[in-house]
Amino acid sequence: MKNLIVVLMGGLSGEREISFLTGKACSAALKKKGYKVKELDAKGNFLEKLKKIKPKVVFNALHGKYGEDGFIQMILESLKIPYTHSGVLSSSLAMDKELSRHLFKKNKINVPKCFVISRGQKINLTSRIRNKNIKFPIVIKPINEGSSLGVYICKNKESFKINYRKIEKKYDRILVEEYIPGKEIQAAVMGNKPLGAIELIPKRLFYDYKAKYSHLAKTKHIMPAQLERKKYLEVLRLAKKAHDILRCKGITRSDFRFFKNKFYLLETNTQPGMTKLSLVPEIARYCGIQFEDLVMWMAKNASRNR
Repeated sequence: MKNLIVVLMGGLSGEREISFLTGKACSAALKKKGYKVKELDAKGNFLEKLKKIKPKVVFNALHGKYGEDGFIQMILESLKIPYTHSGVLSSSLAMDKELSRHLFKKNKINVPKCFVISRGQKINLTSRIRNKNIKFPIVIKPINEGSSLGVYICKNKESFKINYRKIEKKYDRILVEEYIPGKEIQAAVMGNKPLGAIELIPKRLFYDYKAKYSHLAKTKHIMPAQLERKKYLEVLRLAKKAHDILRCKGITRSDFRFFKNKFYLLETNTQPGMTKLSLVPEIARYCGIQFEDLVMWMAKNASRNR
């Protein structure tokens, strides 16, 4: 169908449910703007359906594995269909916390001290954290997961053993990093321009899956983030720098901790959530960009060879 936008959602990752929320919200926004829209669940024989539909653009509302790690982007490139968000290499780099942190550190952006444990690897945790000059508490997380799935803060060695057992069979590589306390700051970039930075005060231990997506978690959002102007501009500059280092396109959101007057970059998200509780729409709204206009901009920004 000519000028049709397919909103790709759902998929096979642990963030399937959230992807539907993002996809439905973006689909409704595009329809309000007068676009012809078809929603498509990215599972089963969806590629054959996509080929038959022949959309003008794919709005990628997938989250997590296969959606924001370069996999679907590579397929869309091969099908020669323009799509939203970042391209193959940018998506795969951003999703891999080990590789992206190496690039950030190389480019003088502070990141937490960390190391990676591969599945089946025998580890002497005490020796490894001592070598990296890391002290408890430590954080463990999958190397390529989103929405804080599989993230645990471990206060001691026993806590590490318990939590590591929960995730070691599900993931090939686990990132172990120092815990950085302080303010949680998240900054959005739209195209070539940093939009703004929001501060989060979770009532939970940190901004985990429930804090992100449950009304009951009651995370406090402070927009703009309570920082001195100089520091506020610095975090925007760092978010744009991370966006550029990974050669991202469209919208990104970078997650920071602010501690002892320094920003530490945890990760850059190439497919940030677009639900009612999501941060990028809230930041954009503060900047005078309504949700429907934000989504329309993303659709217009779609291309190949991203």
